[in-house]
Amino acid sequence: MAEFTMELNDEQKEVRDWLHGFAADVIRPAAAEWDEREETPWPVIQEAAKVGIYSLDFYAQQYFDPTGLGIPMAMEELFWGDAGIALSIVGTGLAAVGVLANGTEEQIGTWIPQMYGDANDVKVAAFCSSEPDAGSDVASLRTRAVYDEAKDEWVINGTKTWATNGGIANVHVVVAGVDPELGSKGHASFIVPPGTPGLAQGQKFKKHGIRASHTAEVVLDNVRVPGSCLLGGKEKLDERLARAREKARAGGERVKNAAMATFEASRPAVGAMAVGTARAAYEVALDYARTREQFGRPIIDNQGVAFQLADMRTQIDAARLLVWRASWMAVNGRPFTAAEGSMSKLFASETAKKVSAQAIQILGGNGYTREYPVERMHRDSAIYTIFEGTSEIQRLVIARTLSGMPIR
Repeated sequence: MAEFTMELNDEQKEVRDWLHGFAADVIRPAAAEWDEREETPWPVIQEAAKVGIYSLDFYAQQYFDPTGLGIPMAMEELFWGDAGIALSIVGTGLAAVGVLANGTEEQIGTWIPQMYGDANDVKVAAFCSSEPDAGSDVASLRTRAVYDEAKDEWVINGTKTWATNGGIANVHVVVAGVDPELGSKGHASFIVPPGTPGLAQGQKFKKHGIRASHTAEVVLDNVRVPGSCLLGGKEKLDERLARAREKARAGGERVKNAAMATFEASRPAVGAMAVGTARAAYEVALDYARTREQFGRPIIDNQGVAFQLADMRTQIDAARLLVWRASWMAVNGRPFTAAEGSMSKLFASETAKKVSAQAIQILGGNGYTREYPVERMHRDSAIYTIFEGTSEIQRLVIARTLSGMPIR
C-alpha cells in the first residue's frame, strides 16, 4: 500500500508538466471557439489521441497509479485548460469506469479499447444513467431490461437523458432495471455495441456551460444486446438480486447498485475537474489584480481584493487536499467511512462556483464580458454542483454515512 503523500514524484511531475503544456498550447487557444460553436471539438480530441492523452493506455497508467494521484492530477491540468473541451476528452472515461467497476476481465478487454478507437479513427463512449424522471432519485429509473432466455439476449426499452456523448458514442453503457420490485437494488449495467438497432439520439441540449461537450438524450426502442453484454455476467447478477431480495425480506442493509458503484469511483475525479477550473479562474484574477491600476496603484494593493485572492487560494488548496485524500483511499482500498469521496466532490464543486464568481468580481466589468475567460469559467463551474450527484445529494450521503440514519 502506498503511503499518502502531498508531494508528486519525478515521474508524476513530468506527466503533470506535459499535460499542462497540452492544456496551455492546444486546449486554451481553442476554448472560446468551441464554446461558441457548441460542438464536439473532434480536432482537439484527435490531437490528444495523437500525443497519447486520449487513449486507454494513458488512463490505465493514471488509474493504476498506486498513490492515487494520477487521475486527479490529470483532471486538474486538463480542466485548467478548459472545462468543455476537457470533458469532451475525458467524458469517455465515465463509461470506462462503469465497465471497470462492474465488468468481467473479458468485458474490460473487449469494450474499453472500442470506446477510444485510435489516433486515426477516434471514438467516444457514453454512460447513460439519468432519465427525465430519474436524476438524483435513481430508484425511480424506468428503463427496463428483460432477459430473452431462448435467444440469450436482453431487450432494453427506455429514454436516458443528460448523457455525455449520448447518441454519438461508439459504445453506450446503459443502466436499466431488471427487477422493478427491488428499486435501485434491481439495476444492472449493459453494453450497447456500436450500430445496435433501436438506439437513437434524442434531443441535444443547449447548455449554460461546458458547451463544447455533447450532451443529449438516448432513446432505446427494443434494443437487443447479447447476454454477454450484461456487465459482470448473469450468474453474478442473479446472486446479487437474490441477496437483495433476502435483505429486503429481512429489512437488512442496502445493496449498492451499478450506477452508484460508478459514481462513487468517479466523484474524486469530478472534484479534481472543479479544482482545475477554480485554479484557472484564480490565476486570471491574480494576474489581472497585479496589472490593473486604479487610483494610481494596482488593485491588489487594496485589502478588499487581496483578501479575496487569499481566500480563493486557500479554498482551492483545501479542495485539492480533499480530492487527493479520497483518491488515495480509493486506490488503496480504504473504505469511505466518512463519505470522503462525496466530501471531496462537494467542497471542490462549491469552491469552483465561488472562486469563479469572485474572479468576475475582481475583473469588474471586464470579467462580465467574453473578452476574458472568467465569464466562461463561471458558466462551466455550475455543472460541478449538479452532475454525478448534486451538492444536496453529496450532503445527504455524508450525513447518512456519519449518522447511520436514513436521513431524507
